[in-house]
Amino acid sequence: MLQYDSNTKQIIGTTGGYRPEGLLIRDIYVHLGFIMKGMHCMLYEPVVPTEKSRIGVIAIHSDDDYSLIHLGGELAKRGYRVLCGQVSDAHATLDAKMLDIREAVEFMRAYPGIEKVILMGHSGGATLMSAYQAAAENGPELFQRDNYLIKCSITEKLPAADGIMTLDSNWGNGAMTLFSIDPAVIEEGNGMKLDPELDVFNPANGYDPEGSTYSESFLKKFFAAQAERNNAIIRRALDRLEAIESGKGNYVDDEPFNVTAAVQIKPCNKLFPEDLRLLSHTKQEYKLLHKDGSATFEIIRSLRRPLGGRSMTPSIQACIMDTVRSYLTNRAVMAGEDYCVREDGAEGILYENTYSCTPGNIRHIKVPLLVMGMTGGYEFLASETVYSNAASEDKSIAFMEGAGHNFDNEGRTEFGDTEKVVFDYIDAWLEKPGRFL
Repeated sequence: MLQYDSNTKQIIGTTGGYRPEGLLIRDIYVHLGFIMKGMHCMLYEPVVPTEKSRIGVIAIHSDDDYSLIHLGGELAKRGYRVLCGQVSDAHATLDAKMLDIREAVEFMRAYPGIEKVILMGHSGGATLMSAYQAAAENGPELFQRDNYLIKCSITEKLPAADGIMTLDSNWGNGAMTLFSIDPAVIEEGNGMKLDPELDVFNPANGYDPEGSTYSESFLKKFFAAQAERNNAIIRRALDRLEAIESGKGNYVDDEPFNVTAAVQIKPCNKLFPEDLRLLSHTKQEYKLLHKDGSATFEIIRSLRRPLGGRSMTPSIQACIMDTVRSYLTNRAVMAGEDYCVREDGAEGILYENTYSCTPGNIRHIKVPLLVMGMTGGYEFLASETVYSNAASEDKSIAFMEGAGHNFDNEGRTEFGDTEKVVFDYIDAWLEKPGRFL
């Protein structure tokens, strides 16, 4: 075990495979840097523990390194112990990443003074955290049913967390891949040959760097073609999986699997960062937090600005370079015949056949849930989808006016210190009597 002794200002008890990497003491909280079975981690905790220090929060993204993310310090300043880190292999299957979360949960469960463990999923991290918690509460056999595109390979029981938070979650990594697939690609494996009638960045289709307006006919054609290409890619991956598992693959365990123009880069073939009418408001009224910490209940509207991007399709940066198993666990969700993106949401995504999407996973989670959306970005509306699918009896939702995807105001000072308001709200949710304390 790894622990910080505030009296001697030393890391103590470094047995069990946890290798200390560094120690940084601040006035209010301390960083403990260490390696945990391949994961780069940073544990943030108050120098002077309080009652709230009995709560341990885990913040690990499905792909990115969160060991130095600011939320660790923000929560530690408010009294919590927070484990931030990076999965041991960002290119691994979702199953392997879930096993990394198991290690993190077991670490926090065993850490002296921690009594409750909460998972925090920010952005695509909500895919990983929700998949883990759903499998932990229901057993991994939940994801081994015939309706799933690929069956989860985990066989052992996973220790469940006591609560979960999704902060500006997207619709899940599977859905974000669907949104990012460029239907203008004519030939798989070639980013240079495009159908101009399906090109998001073609002015003839309504593109304008100051704010695009696509016609209804273009939108209908675009979404139909996007769904068709997405589903064809998944069928190709499933064919290769069948070949691998029958001993007829190119390798015994997995195969390379590349997809042109499908990476989740912001401008990558997504309509809604360009056309601000899309994903512009919620269906229902929710709590909207303001810069002074007050709240109103209203239809939540996006405050994002047009991205004014350019086509990434010709670049290899937009190409997914993956494996068959990783693609099917991390990135695949089928699109239905009614698939489209509207002003108030995305429709026709078959969440029930994948565990790579937060809205599908959240249906199987019963522990207390906090959902928060940031209105300054384009992913805020996914929070309504997550909340409406949630099975938890104790579930809360709030939106932060003007906050960007990473909680700050992104230079828009008229919205005040959005980061402080967000973390104060999280603090109030965590410390509510009877919930975890």
